[in-house]
Formats: sequence, C-alpha cells, structure tokens
Amino acid sequence: MKEKILSAYEELAVSYNQLIDHKPHNAYYDRPNTLSLIPEAKGKTILDAACGPGKYAEELIALGATVTGFDLSPRMVELARERNKDSGSFFVHDLSEPLGMLEDASFDIVLCALALHYLEDWTMTIQEFHRVLKPEGYLVISIEHPFFDFNFFQSTHYFKVEPVKCTWKGFGKPTEVNSYRRPLGACISSLTDNGFYIDQLLEPKPVPEFENLDPKHYKELNEFPGFMCIRAVPRK
Repeated sequence: MKEKILSAYEELAVSYNQLIDHKPHNAYYDRPNTLSLIPEAKGKTILDAACGPGKYAEELIALGATVTGFDLSPRMVELARERNKDSGSFFVHDLSEPLGMLEDASFDIVLCALALHYLEDWTMTIQEFHRVLKPEGYLVISIEHPFFDFNFFQSTHYFKVEPVKCTWKGFGKPTEVNSYRRPLGACISSLTDNGFYIDQLLEPKPVPEFENLDPKHYKELNEFPGFMCIRAVPRK
C-alpha cells in the first residue's frame, strides 16, 4: 500500500503543485477551514506533517510562523523547498515512522492536512505528534469525512478500517490513489486514547469562491460534508 501511495504522489507532484493554489477542494474548502483552527500563527513553531508541495507552509510562513515540514514523496519535498525558497525547513519522512529527528516539546502546533487516511493505524503517529508538541500547543488535522467515505466507497461494513481506492482525474493524467476508510469512532479514539482532548470539530462548508469554479460540488458540499477538521489539545 505504501509503495502505491508513494508512486501516485510522485506521479501527481508537478501537476498537484501547479493546481493547488486554486483547486476548489483544496483552496476553497480544506485550506480555509483547516487554517481557521489556527487563529494565531505569528511567532509559532509549526510542524507541517505530510506537507505535500508546501502550500500550507507558504501561507503559515506568510503569517509569521516558523515551519518545519516533511513528506513521504521526495518530489513533493523538492517542490515545497522551491515554493518556499529560503523559508521553512523540509525533509523526506514517512508519516507512519517515529519522528526521532525532532525533540520533545519542540512545536507550538502540529498540522496534518488530508494525510492520515493514508495510514492503516494512527496510533504511533498521534503519539509522536503528542510528544513533539509543547504542553500548551495543539494539533490540527483535516481528514476525509467518515460518513462521506462510507457512502463514496459503497462500503458494506461501517465499523471496519479497510483499504479503498479511487481514480483522481483532476490533476491531469488519471491516477489511482489508495487509502484507508475508517469509522468516526476510530478517528476520535485515535486522538483521545493517545493523549489528546478534542477542542473543536468542524464539518466545513466551502467558501464562496468555490462556487465560481465548481458549482456542482459547491452545492453538494453545502448539503453534506466531504472533509472534517479537528483541533485537539494535549491532556495535562
């Protein structure tokens, strides 16, 4: 599975980077809603886990944050460095592996946008996020909404964590992307069983700019969520 995911993102990287600034689901749905859970970035140290081509990092750096990012895809990391030039620090790393190169309590915020669904088991990853966060820090994640995924993948067993796949056609050449579908309870317990409280759960709606580019999905996302955004704080 990991090799398939890496291959897909290496193939998608250039077109993904070219389109990410204005692609509706990213630019006018995921990003504004997820960033709304980071009300003050200025002066903060932020870990951008699974950073992709560095668009989140770019926006956070512009707000005055110091960003460290990593991604499984070497091409994505290269693009993140190019996008952010001399700002930020980016390296290749697997989200499912320990963050041994990072010190305990070294970040104010950990951000992980639209990436955890590529892991079958979140346990170690959430534990590592907890470890590298400062006691007064917080974690912000965005994920595919469990209810949307259950319907989209036509699952027959809601409670399973199961491999799924679909073909992305919005980034040029159609590309098969593999991931894992899981129930809402598994998403929440992965956080609460590993040192976090849920501070805010957002079922987002698209911002108005989305409608001009994709009125069909704008209407759909105002009726039923495709993603879910969560802010979680370490338990004292």
